Amino acid sequence: MSTIKDVAKLAGVAPSTVSRVIADSPKISKRTKERVKEIMDELGYYPNVHARNLVNKETNVIGVIMPSASYAPFQNPFFPEVLRGITAQANKDKYGLYLSTGQTEEGIMEEVKEMVYSRRVDGIILLYSTTSDPIIPFLLREKFPFVVIGRPPEDYADVVSYVNNDNVKAAKMLTEYVLLLKHERIGFIGGRKDAYVTLDHKHGYEQALKTAGIDINPMYFVYHDEVFEGGEQAVIELMAQATPPTALVVADDLMALGVLRMLTSMGYRVPEDISVVSFNNVLMSELSAPPLTTMDIFIYELGFQAATLVREQIASPPLDAQARIVGHKLVRRSSTSRRITKESTL
Repeated sequence: MSTIKDVAKLAGVAPSTVSRVIADSPKISKRTKERVKEIMDELGYYPNVHARNLVNKETNVIGVIMPSASYAPFQNPFFPEVLRGITAQANKDKYGLYLSTGQTEEGIMEEVKEMVYSRRVDGIILLYSTTSDPIIPFLLREKFPFVVIGRPPEDYADVVSYVNNDNVKAAKMLTEYVLLLKHERIGFIGGRKDAYVTLDHKHGYEQALKTAGIDINPMYFVYHDEVFEGGEQAVIELMAQATPPTALVVADDLMALGVLRMLTSMGYRVPEDISVVSFNNVLMSELSAPPLTTMDIFIYELGFQAATLVREQIASPPLDAQARIVGHKLVRRSSTSRRITKESTL
Protein backbone atom coordinates (compact mmCIF):
# COMPACT_ATOMS: atom_id res chain seq x y z
CA MET A 1 0.00 0.00 0.00
CA SER A 2 1.43 3.39 -1.02
CA THR A 3 2.13 6.07 1.57
CA ILE A 4 2.36 9.83 1.52
CA LYS A 5 6.16 9.47 1.52
CA ASP A 6 6.01 7.37 -1.67
CA VAL A 7 3.97 10.08 -3.37
CA ALA A 8 6.36 12.80 -2.20
CA LYS A 9 9.43 10.88 -3.43
CA LEU A 10 8.07 10.30 -6.94
CA ALA A 11 6.74 13.86 -7.20
CA GLY A 12 10.05 15.32 -6.00
CA VAL A 13 8.47 17.25 -3.13
CA ALA A 14 8.38 17.08 0.65
CA PRO A 15 5.64 15.00 2.38
CA SER A 16 4.34 18.25 3.90
CA THR A 17 3.75 19.56 0.37
CA VAL A 18 1.68 16.48 -0.46
CA SER A 19 -0.38 17.14 2.68
CA ARG A 20 -0.97 20.72 1.56
CA VAL A 21 -2.04 19.52 -1.87
CA ILE A 22 -4.57 17.16 -0.26
CA ALA A 23 -5.86 20.07 1.82
CA ASP A 24 -6.05 22.21 -1.35
CA SER A 25 -3.82 24.88 0.16
CA PRO A 26 -3.72 28.12 -1.88
CA LYS A 27 0.00 28.35 -1.11
CA ILE A 28 0.76 25.46 -3.46
CA SER A 29 1.00 26.24 -7.17
CA LYS A 30 -1.47 24.77 -9.64
CA ARG A 31 1.35 22.99 -11.47
CA THR A 32 2.59 21.30 -8.28
CA LYS A 33 -0.94 20.27 -7.35
CA GLU A 34 -1.48 18.69 -10.75
CA ARG A 35 1.86 16.82 -10.55
CA VAL A 36 1.18 15.47 -7.06
CA LYS A 37 -2.37 14.40 -7.98
CA GLU A 38 -1.05 12.55 -11.05
CA ILE A 39 1.36 10.59 -8.84
CA MET A 40 -1.42 9.84 -6.35
CA ASP A 41 -3.53 8.45 -9.19
CA GLU A 42 -0.63 6.36 -10.53
CA LEU A 43 0.07 4.84 -7.12
CA GLY A 44 -3.59 4.45 -6.21
CA TYR A 45 -2.98 6.52 -3.07
CA TYR A 46 -6.03 7.75 -1.16
CA PRO A 47 -5.52 10.16 1.73
CA ASN A 48 -6.70 9.06 5.17
CA VAL A 49 -9.50 11.59 5.39
CA HIS A 50 -10.66 10.27 8.76
CA ALA A 51 -7.26 10.82 10.36
CA ARG A 52 -6.96 14.27 8.82
CA ASN A 53 -10.40 15.19 10.08
CA LEU A 54 -9.47 14.13 13.59
CA VAL A 55 -6.53 16.52 13.47
CA ASN A 56 -8.76 19.30 12.16
CA LYS A 57 -11.49 18.39 14.69
CA GLU A 58 -13.93 17.96 11.82
CA THR A 59 -15.76 14.90 10.53
CA ASN A 60 -16.70 16.31 7.13
CA VAL A 61 -20.08 14.65 7.65
CA ILE A 62 -23.55 16.22 7.87
CA GLY A 63 -26.35 14.61 9.84
CA VAL A 64 -29.73 14.42 8.12
CA ILE A 65 -32.71 13.99 10.44
CA MET A 66 -35.74 12.27 8.94
CA PRO A 67 -39.22 12.06 10.47
CA SER A 68 -39.81 8.99 12.62
CA ALA A 69 -40.53 5.70 10.87
CA SER A 70 -44.14 5.93 12.02
CA TYR A 71 -44.59 8.62 9.35
CA ALA A 72 -43.02 6.38 6.67
CA PRO A 73 -40.72 9.03 5.17
CA PHE A 74 -39.31 6.78 2.45
CA GLN A 75 -42.80 5.99 1.18
CA ASN A 76 -43.23 9.66 0.35
CA PRO A 77 -41.30 10.78 -2.77
CA PHE A 78 -40.72 14.19 -1.15
CA PHE A 79 -37.89 12.80 0.99
CA PRO A 80 -35.85 10.99 -1.69
CA GLU A 81 -36.09 14.12 -3.83
CA VAL A 82 -34.96 16.48 -1.07
CA LEU A 83 -32.13 14.04 -0.29
CA ARG A 84 -31.14 14.16 -3.96
CA GLY A 85 -30.65 17.91 -3.63
CA ILE A 86 -28.66 17.52 -0.41
CA THR A 87 -26.51 14.80 -1.97
CA ALA A 88 -25.74 16.93 -5.02
CA GLN A 89 -24.29 19.63 -2.79
CA ALA A 90 -22.49 17.02 -0.66
CA ASN A 91 -20.80 15.58 -3.75
CA LYS A 92 -19.81 19.05 -4.86
CA ASP A 93 -18.11 19.85 -1.54
CA LYS A 94 -16.91 16.26 -0.96
CA TYR A 95 -18.54 15.56 2.37
CA GLY A 96 -20.59 12.64 3.64
CA LEU A 97 -24.12 12.29 4.99
CA TYR A 98 -25.30 10.46 8.09
CA LEU A 99 -29.02 9.65 8.01
CA SER A 100 -30.95 9.20 11.22
CA THR A 101 -32.49 5.79 11.71
CA GLY A 102 -34.78 6.47 14.67
CA GLN A 103 -38.04 4.53 14.71
CA THR A 104 -39.77 6.88 17.14
CA GLU A 105 -39.54 10.58 17.92
CA GLU A 106 -37.86 9.71 21.23
CA GLY A 107 -35.35 7.54 19.38
CA ILE A 108 -34.56 10.34 16.95
CA MET A 109 -33.95 12.75 19.83
CA GLU A 110 -31.48 10.31 21.41
CA GLU A 111 -29.73 9.87 18.08
CA VAL A 112 -29.38 13.63 17.64
CA LYS A 113 -27.87 13.92 21.13
CA GLU A 114 -25.36 11.17 20.28
CA MET A 115 -24.43 12.96 17.04
CA VAL A 116 -23.81 16.21 18.89
CA TYR A 117 -22.07 14.93 22.03
CA SER A 118 -19.79 12.52 20.16
CA ARG A 119 -19.13 15.09 17.42
CA ARG A 120 -19.98 12.42 14.87
CA VAL A 121 -21.16 15.15 12.48
CA ASP A 122 -20.21 18.78 11.90
CA GLY A 123 -23.77 20.01 11.40
CA ILE A 124 -27.35 18.85 11.02
CA ILE A 125 -30.18 19.30 8.50
CA LEU A 126 -33.65 18.78 9.95
CA LEU A 127 -36.08 17.67 7.23
CA TYR A 128 -39.27 18.62 9.04
CA SER A 129 -40.61 21.21 11.48
CA THR A 130 -43.37 20.73 14.04
CA THR A 131 -44.81 22.84 16.84
CA SER A 132 -43.53 20.71 19.72
CA ASP A 133 -40.34 19.12 18.40
CA PRO A 134 -37.56 19.20 21.06
CA ILE A 135 -34.64 18.99 18.62
CA ILE A 136 -34.50 22.69 17.67
CA PRO A 137 -34.24 24.05 21.26
CA PHE A 138 -31.67 21.33 22.05
CA LEU A 139 -29.44 22.27 19.11
CA LEU A 140 -29.73 25.96 19.99
CA ARG A 141 -28.68 25.29 23.59
CA GLU A 142 -25.69 23.31 22.36
CA LYS A 143 -24.82 26.04 19.82
CA PHE A 144 -24.52 23.31 17.20
CA PRO A 145 -24.72 24.25 13.48
CA PHE A 146 -28.02 23.21 11.92
CA VAL A 147 -30.58 24.17 9.27
CA VAL A 148 -34.28 23.40 9.10
CA ILE A 149 -36.16 22.60 5.90
CA GLY A 150 -39.49 24.20 6.73
CA ARG A 151 -40.61 27.00 9.01
CA PRO A 152 -39.12 27.03 12.52
CA PRO A 153 -41.33 27.77 15.55
CA GLU A 154 -42.24 31.43 16.01
CA ASP A 155 -40.18 31.68 19.22
CA TYR A 156 -37.04 30.76 17.28
CA ALA A 157 -37.74 32.42 13.93
CA ASP A 158 -34.97 35.00 14.38
CA VAL A 159 -32.29 32.60 15.58
CA VAL A 160 -32.75 29.52 13.38
CA SER A 161 -31.50 29.24 9.81
CA TYR A 162 -33.98 27.62 7.48
CA VAL A 163 -34.94 26.96 3.87
CA ASN A 164 -38.63 27.00 3.04
CA ASN A 165 -41.34 27.82 0.53
CA ASP A 166 -43.90 30.55 1.13
CA ASN A 167 -46.46 27.87 1.91
CA VAL A 168 -49.18 30.33 2.85
CA LYS A 169 -48.91 32.07 -0.50
CA ALA A 170 -48.67 28.75 -2.37
CA ALA A 171 -51.81 27.36 -0.73
CA LYS A 172 -53.67 30.62 -1.31
CA MET A 173 -52.76 30.51 -5.02
CA LEU A 174 -53.81 26.86 -5.33
CA THR A 175 -57.14 27.53 -3.65
CA GLU A 176 -57.73 30.65 -5.75
CA TYR A 177 -57.22 28.56 -8.87
CA VAL A 178 -59.96 26.19 -7.71
CA LEU A 179 -62.20 29.16 -6.93
CA LEU A 180 -61.68 30.49 -10.45
CA LEU A 181 -63.06 27.17 -11.69
CA LYS A 182 -66.30 28.16 -9.91
CA HIS A 183 -65.95 25.74 -7.00
CA GLU A 184 -67.18 27.06 -3.65
CA ARG A 185 -67.45 23.88 -1.57
CA ILE A 186 -63.75 23.14 -1.22
CA GLY A 187 -62.43 20.54 1.21
CA PHE A 188 -59.00 20.70 2.85
CA ILE A 189 -57.05 17.49 3.54
CA GLY A 190 -54.00 18.19 5.68
CA GLY A 191 -51.16 16.02 6.94
CA ARG A 192 -49.69 16.15 10.44
CA LYS A 193 -51.76 18.60 12.42
CA ASP A 194 -48.69 19.82 14.33
CA ALA A 195 -46.55 20.35 11.21
CA TYR A 196 -45.93 23.97 10.23
CA VAL A 197 -46.40 23.16 6.56
CA THR A 198 -49.93 21.94 7.35
CA LEU A 199 -50.69 25.06 9.40
CA ASP A 200 -49.40 27.32 6.62
CA HIS A 201 -51.38 25.48 3.93
CA LYS A 202 -54.53 25.85 6.02
CA HIS A 203 -53.85 29.55 6.53
CA GLY A 204 -53.43 30.17 2.79
CA TYR A 205 -56.57 28.14 2.02
CA GLU A 206 -58.58 30.19 4.52
CA GLN A 207 -57.21 33.47 3.17
CA ALA A 208 -58.39 32.59 -0.33
CA LEU A 209 -61.89 31.68 0.85
CA LYS A 210 -62.25 34.82 2.96
CA THR A 211 -61.12 37.03 0.08
CA ALA A 212 -63.74 35.36 -2.12
CA GLY A 213 -66.42 35.97 0.50
CA ILE A 214 -67.00 32.25 1.13
CA ASP A 215 -67.77 31.05 4.64
CA ILE A 216 -65.27 28.58 6.05
CA ASN A 217 -66.94 25.26 6.83
CA PRO A 218 -65.13 23.43 9.68
CA MET A 219 -66.68 20.16 8.48
CA TYR A 220 -64.51 20.42 5.36
CA PHE A 221 -61.23 20.13 7.35
CA VAL A 222 -59.67 16.66 7.70
CA TYR A 223 -56.18 15.78 8.94
CA HIS A 224 -54.30 12.48 8.74
CA ASP A 225 -50.75 11.56 9.75
CA GLU A 226 -50.67 8.60 7.37
CA VAL A 227 -50.10 9.74 3.84
CA PHE A 228 -51.60 7.42 1.21
CA GLU A 229 -54.05 5.68 3.55
CA GLY A 230 -54.88 9.04 5.11
CA GLY A 231 -56.00 10.33 1.73
CA GLU A 232 -58.37 7.40 1.35
CA GLN A 233 -59.83 7.86 4.82
CA ALA A 234 -60.23 11.61 4.32
CA VAL A 235 -62.37 11.04 1.23
CA ILE A 236 -64.74 8.81 3.18
CA GLU A 237 -65.11 11.46 5.88
CA LEU A 238 -65.65 14.36 3.49
CA MET A 239 -67.92 12.68 0.98
CA ALA A 240 -70.15 11.42 3.80
CA GLN A 241 -71.19 15.03 4.50
CA ALA A 242 -74.80 15.97 3.70
CA THR A 243 -73.37 18.50 1.22
CA PRO A 244 -69.99 17.12 0.13
CA PRO A 245 -67.29 19.30 -1.41
CA THR A 246 -66.90 19.63 -5.18
CA ALA A 247 -63.13 20.17 -4.94
CA LEU A 248 -60.33 19.08 -2.63
CA VAL A 249 -57.04 20.76 -1.68
CA VAL A 250 -54.72 17.95 -0.54
CA ALA A 251 -51.51 18.13 1.53
CA ASP A 252 -49.24 16.39 -0.97
CA ASP A 253 -49.23 14.27 -4.09
CA LEU A 254 -48.92 10.88 -2.38
CA MET A 255 -51.94 11.63 -0.23
CA ALA A 256 -53.74 12.85 -3.35
CA LEU A 257 -53.17 9.44 -4.98
CA GLY A 258 -55.03 7.86 -2.10
CA VAL A 259 -57.77 10.44 -2.63
CA LEU A 260 -58.05 9.62 -6.32
CA ARG A 261 -58.18 5.88 -5.70
CA MET A 262 -60.93 6.16 -3.09
CA LEU A 263 -62.98 8.57 -5.20
CA THR A 264 -62.82 6.15 -8.11
CA SER A 265 -63.84 3.20 -5.95
CA MET A 266 -66.82 5.23 -4.71
CA GLY A 267 -67.95 5.96 -8.25
CA TYR A 268 -66.89 9.60 -8.49
CA ARG A 269 -65.27 10.87 -11.68
CA VAL A 270 -62.29 13.21 -11.49
CA PRO A 271 -62.54 15.96 -12.60
CA GLU A 272 -66.15 15.74 -13.91
CA ASP A 273 -67.68 15.22 -10.46
CA ILE A 274 -64.95 16.56 -8.21
CA SER A 275 -61.65 18.39 -8.76
CA VAL A 276 -58.45 17.55 -6.87
CA VAL A 277 -55.32 19.66 -6.38
CA SER A 278 -52.22 18.99 -4.29
CA PHE A 279 -48.64 20.03 -3.51
CA ASN A 280 -45.08 18.93 -4.40
CA ASN A 281 -45.15 17.90 -8.11
CA VAL A 282 -43.32 14.61 -7.67
CA LEU A 283 -43.10 12.22 -10.63
CA MET A 284 -46.16 10.22 -9.60
CA SER A 285 -48.36 13.31 -9.89
CA GLU A 286 -47.79 13.33 -13.65
CA LEU A 287 -48.33 9.57 -13.96
CA SER A 288 -51.51 9.36 -11.88
CA ALA A 289 -54.94 8.81 -13.41
CA PRO A 290 -55.86 11.51 -14.09
CA PRO A 291 -52.59 13.48 -13.89
CA LEU A 292 -52.69 15.80 -10.88
CA THR A 293 -52.88 19.56 -10.88
CA THR A 294 -50.26 20.38 -8.26
CA MET A 295 -48.05 23.11 -6.83
CA ASP A 296 -44.40 22.56 -7.68
CA ILE A 297 -42.34 23.57 -4.62
CA PHE A 298 -38.94 22.69 -6.19
CA ILE A 299 -38.03 20.02 -3.64
CA TYR A 300 -34.56 19.40 -5.07
CA GLU A 301 -33.70 23.08 -4.60
CA LEU A 302 -34.89 22.97 -0.98
CA GLY A 303 -32.36 20.21 -0.30
CA PHE A 304 -29.53 21.84 -2.24
CA GLN A 305 -29.99 25.20 -0.51
CA ALA A 306 -30.21 23.59 2.92
CA ALA A 307 -26.96 21.70 2.35
CA THR A 308 -25.25 24.89 1.17
CA LEU A 309 -26.51 26.85 4.16
CA VAL A 310 -25.45 24.31 6.77
CA ARG A 311 -21.92 24.27 5.32
CA GLU A 312 -21.83 28.04 5.68
CA GLN A 313 -22.97 27.69 9.30
CA ILE A 314 -20.15 25.24 9.97
CA ALA A 315 -17.46 27.30 8.21
CA SER A 316 -18.22 30.61 9.93
CA PRO A 317 -19.58 30.10 13.42
CA PRO A 318 -21.35 31.88 14.93
CA LEU A 319 -23.22 32.98 11.80
CA ASP A 320 -26.41 35.03 12.01
CA ALA A 321 -29.56 33.11 11.23
CA GLN A 322 -30.51 33.14 7.55
CA ALA A 323 -33.76 32.41 5.74
CA ARG A 324 -33.86 31.27 2.12
CA ILE A 325 -37.21 31.07 0.39
CA VAL A 326 -37.59 28.78 -2.63
CA GLY A 327 -40.28 29.64 -5.16
CA HIS A 328 -43.36 27.70 -6.27
CA LYS A 329 -45.23 27.19 -9.53
CA LEU A 330 -48.71 25.94 -10.36
CA VAL A 331 -48.66 22.94 -12.70
CA ARG A 332 -52.09 22.47 -14.31
CA ARG A 333 -53.07 18.97 -15.37
CA SER A 334 -56.26 16.94 -15.77
CA SER A 335 -57.51 16.54 -12.20
CA THR A 336 -59.35 19.88 -12.26
CA SER A 337 -62.14 21.32 -14.36
CA ARG A 338 -64.69 24.10 -14.26
CA ARG A 339 -67.65 23.22 -12.05
CA ILE A 340 -70.78 22.61 -14.09
CA THR A 341 -73.83 24.32 -12.60
CA LYS A 342 -77.38 24.72 -13.80
CA GLU A 343 -76.64 28.35 -14.64
CA SER A 344 -73.59 27.44 -16.74
CA THR A 345 -75.64 25.01 -18.87
CA LEU A 346 -78.35 27.52 -19.72
